[in-house]
Amino acid sequence: MKNQLQQLFAPLLNLFEKGEGEYSYKPSFRRILLVVGYLFLVIASGALYVAVKAAMWGGLLPGSIFLIAGLVCLIVGLLGSDRAVAQIWKSK
Repeated sequence: MKNQLQQLFAPLLNLFEKGEGEYSYKPSFRRILLVVGYLFLVIASGALYVAVKAAMWGGLLPGSIFLIAGLVCLIVGLLGSDRAVAQIWKSK
């Protein structure tokens, strides 16, 4: 299942997995990335709910940005290689 999901999200994962040379990776980087992704999804769902409920359509943009950021964090955190996680943190 993980291989199929990696193939599905390969265009996104390849953005972060490319590069050569050394990189600095700690297991805590992945855990923090997953927590941040989850928090972004919570913020996005709250913002989108309030924007739709109050008919403030300008609130859809920030909610969408948090949603995309949260999904990217979770996808890279769950499916990405150690290099991809280090690339998000810009650890060299």
